[in-house]
Amino acid sequence: MRSRITGLILACLLGLAGCGGGDDGNGFDDSFTVQLQSDARFDGDIERVSANDFVVTQGMSNTVQNVLVGIDPAGGTEFRAFLDFPLGGPFGVPADAIIDTAFLEIRIDDLQPRTGRLPVRVELVAFQPPTLIETDYDRILQPPLASIVVFPDIGSADIGTFVPIDVTPLMREAQRRRLVDFQVRILEDLGPAIPVLLSINDSNGPDRIARAPMLTVAYF
Repeated sequence: MRSRITGLILACLLGLAGCGGGDDGNGFDDSFTVQLQSDARFDGDIERVSANDFVVTQGMSNTVQNVLVGIDPAGGTEFRAFLDFPLGGPFGVPADAIIDTAFLEIRIDDLQPRTGRLPVRVELVAFQPPTLIETDYDRILQPPLASIVVFPDIGSADIGTFVPIDVTPLMREAQRRRLVDFQVRILEDLGPAIPVLLSINDSNGPDRIARAPMLTVAYF
């Protein structure tokens, strides 16, 4: 699949309501689906420019419309991206919900070099208050609570498309821990360094609903 998850009513798409699905045999829906957009104020990335020097970029603006993942083939610095999805509120995921499935969709805007392929890991983290600091980059100082590896690697065929990532184990762990936000760190998968840089769309303009990261959660 390389497009937005479909089949939900418009209210779900806007993140304004849960959508019932399934039937318990008594005429009542027993499952719901919500779609949540990431919070552009808290999305960002951290660039490691040397062993002890980092550049933190947080919050989308007129000049910042993407978050970056991987190793810059030109400068050799590494980027790790962070996305924040608030779970609370009347149209979020209830604290007592049982998670059925969860998918994260990201739009790939660019890949440098365009012929490259990037192995990607997605990790559940918890940075509260949701302000990024340098230590959030470090997997020891900010240990992952759960993680998955994206398969297959992201390549040139994904540019300009949405890549759906099954993050069900991460969402279940977030729910188990009663986290108020679903926060993920996206990074080049561990192993030999690969000089490929991935750009993920995080527009805060009028087309945000059609381009920005989205989390689709089905729950009971």
